[in-house]
Amino acid sequence: MTSEKVTAAPEEGYERGLGSRQVQMIAIGGAIGVGLFLKAGANIEKAGPSLILMYALAGVIIFFIMRALGELLLYRPVSGSFADYSREFLGPFFGYFTGWTYWLMWVVTGMAELTAAAIYINYWFPAIPQWVTALVFLVVLFGVNLISVKLFGELEFWFSMVKVTALIGMIVIGVGVLTFGFSAAGDTAHVSNLWQFDGFFPKGIGSSLMTLQGVMFAYLAVELVGVTAGESENPEKTLPKAINTLPWRIGLFYVGALTVILCVVKWTEFTDGVSPFVKAFAVIGIPAGAGIVNFVVLTAALSSCNSGMYSTGRMLRTLADNREAPRVFNRLSSTKTPAFGITVSVLFMGIGVVLNYVVPEKAFGYVTSVATAAGIWTWLMILVSHVLYRRAVAAGRLPASAFPAPGGAASSYVAIVFLLFVTGLIAYDADSRICLYVMAGWAVALGIGWTVLKSRIPEIADRREPELEKVG
Repeated sequence: MTSEKVTAAPEEGYERGLGSRQVQMIAIGGAIGVGLFLKAGANIEKAGPSLILMYALAGVIIFFIMRALGELLLYRPVSGSFADYSREFLGPFFGYFTGWTYWLMWVVTGMAELTAAAIYINYWFPAIPQWVTALVFLVVLFGVNLISVKLFGELEFWFSMVKVTALIGMIVIGVGVLTFGFSAAGDTAHVSNLWQFDGFFPKGIGSSLMTLQGVMFAYLAVELVGVTAGESENPEKTLPKAINTLPWRIGLFYVGALTVILCVVKWTEFTDGVSPFVKAFAVIGIPAGAGIVNFVVLTAALSSCNSGMYSTGRMLRTLADNREAPRVFNRLSSTKTPAFGITVSVLFMGIGVVLNYVVPEKAFGYVTSVATAAGIWTWLMILVSHVLYRRAVAAGRLPASAFPAPGGAASSYVAIVFLLFVTGLIAYDADSRICLYVMAGWAVALGIGWTVLKSRIPEIADRREPELEKVG
């Protein structure tokens, strides 16, 4: 039997400037997004209290995905993780497709988050045009990502701290209301609110399952910890710790927070377009509640955009190293950041500033739904790569990872089936299936691009080990 060890990762030239504290908070922040703070209201309206179960179920699948990724990361920790593993285990085309699709996911997400952040600022300063605010945030975050990975990590740490503090505060206040009966909600806050109004599945199990697509959107970016592998100070220690804390993070911040909110406020009072946290604060009687949540959601949007700039630059560099993007993306700046890749990605995100003028809100929402489809593709590639890696280990072709996933390949198969089921739900829903049409068009475009690349560089279809440049 092959002894367990971490395969030496290629020296990618990055500064290993992300410490354990920052990687932990990046992992936590990735599991708490705008999808929870804003979109949960619409899902509560569709599923009632059963939404708690949907978040828990999806959370188990996300844990399977992250443990599969963790096993791969400890086998070979590299910044282009998803694309690199797809390239190694499924072939060069899959690495190319996954890298560009993950880049697309974050560019589209960045556009959406910039617009969202501008709307949140508009809450306090309605006289400032949205495009101005979006542009200011774009420039500031761009500067942060160019300066150093340490500054990125520090900013992401504090963004995540704000989100975590707000959620813990909401849970503590909610438990206090349930236990001691204080505040305006004291007389109506009961655990029985979870089943008293038409049961735990008030709209039926089918309606509850349809919320899974929105629930999975809320979990997008948990895989970001994998992109930090090439810049973590001690990946063989920090990455397993970050991944292993995922269950309690999901249990506390998603399942716990929603359970408390739905005990304090009956589910029938939540509607689409209203944050469940704003509603809960209002019912409890905290006058500054709306402002507090608005600030928290602003940090969540900026956090997501900040992460997008970070990950797109790294993914473009991985693509360039494999000659699947212009070689100029392979260069590192004097601060050891992929500055050119970040710059080009930011220019595409800047389209979001322009879209504030010309795209209606619903159409813009359609564009952002592409992020969900791209995220599901990324997760599927992680899982399939893990299954193939396990086969290679069993055959003695590769060393075993020091961080094996519980359940081995079986847990990955379960997660694959679940993600395919969610894709089926997206196809079934008339409002969301447009993202599948967009992804089909994206696949055709990438297919044409791959054909052109192969005609110009025939050897691009050959499997090879990554050889990233070591100096800026």
